[in-house]
Amino acid sequence: QVQLVESGGGLVQAGSSLRLSCAASGRTFSQQAMGWFRQAPGKEREIVAAISWYVSTKFYADFVNDRFTISRDNAKNMVYLQMNSLKPEDTAVYYCAADPLIQRITRGAAEYWGRGTQVTVSS
Repeated sequence: QVQLVESGGGLVQAGSSLRLSCAASGRTFSQQAMGWFRQAPGKEREIVAAISWYVSTKFYADFVNDRFTISRDNAKNMVYLQMNSLKPEDTAVYYCAADPLIQRITRGAAEYWGRGTQVTVSS
């Protein structure tokens, strides 16, 4: 079992930066691929970024456009999403997800999910 708790969301102005954190508990964290998703009001959940457990594979959605960076610290059981140049359209609830296979994460079929953290970007 892996439990995930997101933090770091908030209200910021367009052009600002935020770093989201996801704290994971469970003995198998280092063997899990991790991902960040988001869901805006009235829209479907979409993947933002994913990272393999051995860090050599990273995936980013097209809309990220080099503005976001996913990283992880297996020693601390943490995964991060550094978001720069935020836009109003980035407003959403951001979720952390974990699964042994990065392919399942990129398909939105991760086994474990956090409860989310709200990110609001004002214009």
